[in-house]
Amino acid sequence: MDENLKNKHCKACEEGEKPLSTHDEEEMAGNITDWEINRQGTHKLLKTVKAQTFMDAVTLIRNIAEIAESEQHHPDLHLSYTKLTIELYTHKAGGLTENDFIMAAKIDDLLQRKGLMNR
Repeated sequence: MDENLKNKHCKACEEGEKPLSTHDEEEMAGNITDWEINRQGTHKLLKTVKAQTFMDAVTLIRNIAEIAESEQHHPDLHLSYTKLTIELYTHKAGGLTENDFIMAAKIDDLLQRKGLMNR
């Protein structure tokens, strides 16, 4: 993971963010781990994480929400018992921007610290 990317502040709700080109998305994807780029309709980053218990998954949502709040980002989080799916895209831009990759890098850092990477 690119250390510089996770140390940036994404400010996802700032006006003027433009969606990345497919080429730029692919370049940015090299800085994050195990995220899928879904290009059906609005381009989105998707990652699924499996926690050991339901409460672990709920705690993970809280941790991601704290990061998202500080970054002014609005990820979509879908919980199915212990499986959490994270969906990122910059709502005002209607697609993937650098902000989404910054947020993904910060989530990856959290998951790595929690020992939840590559599950």
